[in-house]
Amino acid sequence: MAQALTQHPARSRPAWRAIVIGWSFILPNFVGFALFTLVPMLAAFALAFLDWDSYSTPQWVGLDNFQDLLADENFHVALLNTLSYAAGHIPLTLVAALGLAIVLNRKIRGVRFFRTAAFFPYITSLVAVAVVWNMLFNPTAGPINQALQALGLADPPRWVASTDWAMPAVIVTSVWRDMGYYMVLYLAGLQTIPKQYYEAATVDGAGPWQRFLSITLPCLRPTTFFVLVMLTIQSFKVLDLIVVMTDGGPGRSTLVLAQLVYREGVIEGRFGYSSAIALVLFVIVLGVTVAQFRLNERRSLS
Repeated sequence: MAQALTQHPARSRPAWRAIVIGWSFILPNFVGFALFTLVPMLAAFALAFLDWDSYSTPQWVGLDNFQDLLADENFHVALLNTLSYAAGHIPLTLVAALGLAIVLNRKIRGVRFFRTAAFFPYITSLVAVAVVWNMLFNPTAGPINQALQALGLADPPRWVASTDWAMPAVIVTSVWRDMGYYMVLYLAGLQTIPKQYYEAATVDGAGPWQRFLSITLPCLRPTTFFVLVMLTIQSFKVLDLIVVMTDGGPGRSTLVLAQLVYREGVIEGRFGYSSAIALVLFVIVLGVTVAQFRLNERRSLS
């Protein structure tokens, strides 16, 4: 018994050493996360229930900021625009990324060049992307409308200068920019599928479409789930591309929630009201993400 007690501290030293080493790796990143993400996020949650303009003393207003949201037409417009953007951006990017991955997963000449070319827009300056696409979408001198007129369309869309076509133009630009990144994720998923599955299906007489539905899609379910979650979060917090391309216009046709948070907080100085909008946006994204996790769990169990 005494011998066991004397050996216990010696046995615990490696465990404590491993804990200290582990914390030494985690602590720098955790400190940065706490200072620049966690603390500002908690402060934003608290500000949602206050009235503060950064000059006066914060005053507790309870749910007044959220009541103001219900009567704010800008909030309703921004919410609908955000949902519209997400409804277009998420499925189009997912389909485009999967299609690119399937095409570039084959052994063709120059496949590395094409993979790099598809991924390059994602790492390109967003300002440069927005400026170039604005030139392409120019109603009078843009090559897109010139091509449409050459095909016989007499009155092509005005794109970013039109309240009806500005959001589709932003979605097209966003899909073009983002699909290369998610293509890489799908490529990684495709390369983990054993080739024996396809060989066995071919022997059984399955065609390309049957192999895609019966083998490719089920095996890519984890990758698709990850891509769907990341696209959902990215779509609901879109800001930079819209600010550069349209600045929320024409009118309010491309005003989104993230931009409304910026306008109300930084420009108007209504930090409490701005934080309330941010909290609502956080709850929406959290709800959609949790629903996706629950749905994925049910599909995995079925």
